[in-house]
Amino acid sequence: MDTQQLAATIDAAFADGAHDSQAARRAVDVALDLLDSGEARIAERDASGEWVVNEWLKRAVLLSFRQRKMTTEAVGPFEYHDKVPLKRGYADAGVRVVPPAVVRHGAFVERGAVLMPSYVNIGAWVGGGTMVDTWATVGSCAQIGRNVHLAGGVGIGGVLEPPGARPVIIEDDVFVGSRCIVVEGVVVERGAVLGALTVLTASMPIIDVTGDEPVTITGRVPARSVVVPGTRPKRFPAGTYQLACALIIGRRSATTDTKTSLNDALREHELVV
Repeated sequence: MDTQQLAATIDAAFADGAHDSQAARRAVDVALDLLDSGEARIAERDASGEWVVNEWLKRAVLLSFRQRKMTTEAVGPFEYHDKVPLKRGYADAGVRVVPPAVVRHGAFVERGAVLMPSYVNIGAWVGGGTMVDTWATVGSCAQIGRNVHLAGGVGIGGVLEPPGARPVIIEDDVFVGSRCIVVEGVVVERGAVLGALTVLTASMPIIDVTGDEPVTITGRVPARSVVVPGTRPKRFPAGTYQLACALIIGRRSATTDTKTSLNDALREHELVV
């Protein structure tokens, strides 16, 4: 079954509710295997460099929840009861996984990635050289680039519905500090640094304060930006209060390599990680 036929079968089953047919079940199984192996991705760049969502693959994930029954799976002393089996074959894939890290089948982890005790949900993509640190979570369909560091307790949000909704995208060479939260389809562009406790949502103002006047954007952290938590005043009938925002306070140096520039950026701007 080629990709176009696969997508058409899944889209039709999703639209008409015929999710339990033999053809639909086979198509969903093939789609999830493609996601698991990295041969297909929930989101990828198009010819113009923009991120686009492969909606049919998200529909395949949603259909799988309707099709599959709960089963019990034992892993050493641990027991799981779920509809989605656990990912396997880490040694052959060249991925280091520290107990009790969990990855669900249908998520791809590229060779050279390291997973400390953490969680990677179905549909996610994690690039090689990336560290998913202790108690970090990578939500459903999130796309994490290569040579990324998700520090301890980072929360990367997931999204399945609606199928056209863009997942969170963390591009290559990004550092995400401890306890950061990135949700609602935010894109963190290549080489950016997020200081500890930074929260980014689709509507959260991201204010560049490096120039003479503030510049506000939402939903996207520009490449190589150094970002920290901030607040801004807002007037209410009961008085003026501080609301959360994120501040771009600098740029990573282009003259140093990735690891050095991360450390330099954190030291230069006195960020906590």
